[in-house]
Amino acid sequence: MKKKIFFCAFLLFGQNFLSKGQQKTVFKTVIKANQLVLNIHLFLAGNFNNWNPADSAWQLHPVGEGVYQLKKEMQKGVYQFKVTKGSWQSVECRADGKPIENRSLIITKDTAITLDIAGWQDNFAKAEKSHTASPQVHIISDKFDMPQLGRQRRVWIYLPTGYRSSKKKYPVIYMHDGQNLFDEYTSGYGEWGIDEILDKFPDKKESIVVGIDHGGDYRITEYDPYNSKYGKGRGDDYTEFIVKTLKPYVDKHYHVKSGAKNTTIAGSSMGGLISMYAALKYPEVFGNAGIFSPAFWIAPEIYTYAQNAVLPSSSRFYFVCGDAESDSMVADMQKMADIIRLKAKSDLSAPVLIIKGASHNEKQWNGDFPGFYNWLMESPEVRKTGSPNPEVRKNNPKD
Repeated sequence: MKKKIFFCAFLLFGQNFLSKGQQKTVFKTVIKANQLVLNIHLFLAGNFNNWNPADSAWQLHPVGEGVYQLKKEMQKGVYQFKVTKGSWQSVECRADGKPIENRSLIITKDTAITLDIAGWQDNFAKAEKSHTASPQVHIISDKFDMPQLGRQRRVWIYLPTGYRSSKKKYPVIYMHDGQNLFDEYTSGYGEWGIDEILDKFPDKKESIVVGIDHGGDYRITEYDPYNSKYGKGRGDDYTEFIVKTLKPYVDKHYHVKSGAKNTTIAGSSMGGLISMYAALKYPEVFGNAGIFSPAFWIAPEIYTYAQNAVLPSSSRFYFVCGDAESDSMVADMQKMADIIRLKAKSDLSAPVLIIKGASHNEKQWNGDFPGFYNWLMESPEVRKTGSPNPEVRKNNPKD
């Protein structure tokens, strides 16, 4: 993978500039006669409301025959969203029923936008899905007990190809949102394809990956160590479950290298937030962390927690996000990386990658994972030759 590495001060300046100022924004859509039904309710779900498909604060209201409108005051910035009828089962789609990409909107001044809706997902038969998990992917349990939370959860495990015929011990990566890691059939919006990616690595770079399903309606509060408008944070309980229940089980039943140097925690969005927290709270357990598109905006307290955290010099953090995810994503992630770099052995222990044009989705994280994994598997000698500056890479899956 060829990469151009340079410090992009202009990009960070632009993110800070865009984040200031309220702009009048008008969303308007006209529902075609053949799509109009009684008591239809339309909502916007996007990175401005944690992708809530039925957020009353983002409901469009009828202003005429088949015409719906919403007026908002919004900060300058980059936004992604979709229109729903109150659920993800009734989200907008293409005229042939296939999913559409997230809508993108850049607000720099007062804006009016007309939304043309081609179709609704609930008007089409549910698309057939197939299982895509490789033979190396197994289910530890469909109902793994989580005593710290009083719940049960499906837990997956990826074992390297030669695992069964060898007594070799492997590093372990713990990841969240297990539904989306290995199998298209169980994923909500596409899979990371972790198994297909790791199948291509040589024996000397093999790892075990443990995936924990998210808790559906509990996802936000389980992945947040702090209280928010979404409820009481259960992040402490969730991370304690991994450290005191799940990891001891994996250490006992599988051939693993159990030390912090060979134990990683990784995730995206809210999973990036809880991975950051877990690595800060339990540095003696997680020596490495993959922080993909972290949702630091929901938990600003984590910056103070990071500043006060005592980390061994061997702790390593990998930060990556796209510059088209939200108006504050790059600045938020860079702020955390700057805190960590003051504690790290070198800037190479906390690289920052900003992917040009990248959005907030599994497709992007699939593209980000190989770079993260190569960094994770690098020897200290290789890391010494790198660059401390943030890397800006174009969103090109062929890189």
